[in-house]
Amino acid sequence: MKNYAKNVALARQFRLTVTANLRALLAKRGEILIAPGASDALSARLIEAHGYKCVYVGSYATAASRFGLPDTGLLSLEQLAAQARTIVDAVRIPVIADAEAFDGAVPAFEAAGVSAIHIEDHTGAGKHTSAPQKLYSKEEAAERIRAAVAARKNPDFLIVARSDAFWVNRDLEDCIARLALYAEAGADMVFPTLVGQRELHEVRRRIARPIMVVDNPEGRHDGAAIVLYYAFSITRQFAALKEALARGELASDNAPLEAFLGYKDATGR
Repeated sequence: MKNYAKNVALARQFRLTVTANLRALLAKRGEILIAPGASDALSARLIEAHGYKCVYVGSYATAASRFGLPDTGLLSLEQLAAQARTIVDAVRIPVIADAEAFDGAVPAFEAAGVSAIHIEDHTGAGKHTSAPQKLYSKEEAAERIRAAVAARKNPDFLIVARSDAFWVNRDLEDCIARLALYAEAGADMVFPTLVGQRELHEVRRRIARPIMVVDNPEGRHDGAAIVLYYAFSITRQFAALKEALARGELASDNAPLEAFLGYKDATGR
C-alpha cells in the first residue's frame, strides 16, 4: 500500500511538472506550438515519438474513435475526461483537452492529468447538424470561465476560453467582445474557432492574451500561440483502414507495431 501511495504521488508530481512545462513553452515568444489531435493512446504515443511538444484530444475524435458517432454534443464530461486520461497515461508531454461547456470540468480534467482545457460558449444545440445552433449569452459564458479559474488547484493548469460566435454567426465583432469578456474573467488564453489569418490578426490586436486556433485552409497561423490539428489522427486512421479494407488487404506485419510498443522488453502482470 505504501508503494502504491508513493507511485501515485510521484505520478501526480510528474503531471504537475508537465503542466508547468506547457506554460514555459507558451512563454517562448514567436514560437507556435503545434498540437496534433490524438484519437487514442497509440496515436498519442506516435505523436510524441515524432517530436511534437504537446498533443490534443477533442470531442470530435473521441466521439468517432470511442463510440463511432458524429460529434453532436452528446458526450458526457465523464466520457471526455476518461478518454483524456488514457492519453495522459500514455505520454510524457502536455495534453490539451476539449471540455466543451461543462460545469465541473476543471476538477475532472485536473484529476485526469490534463495540462490545459478549452471551455466554449456553444450550448451544444445543433452542433455539427443542420439544426439551428445556439450560444450561451456572453455573461453566462464569462461566469463559467470565472468559476473554472476559481476551481483549479494547480495555478499552472491552463484555462482557454473558446468562442464559437464567428463559426456559428460569422460575427467577428461579437466573437472579439465575448473573448475580451472571457479574458477579463481570468482566461489564460482565447480561442476563436474557424478564423482565418485576417480575423486572427484582429483578435490578436485587440485582446492581450495568447491565442489558440484550429488549422485553417489558408495554412497560415501568424500570431497564434497554439494550433490544433484536431482531426489529424482520426481522419488518417479512417482513410488508411478504409483503403486497406477496400483492397482486401487484411494480412498484416505485426513487427513494427510490437517494436514500437516495446513487446521485447515487456513483463507480465
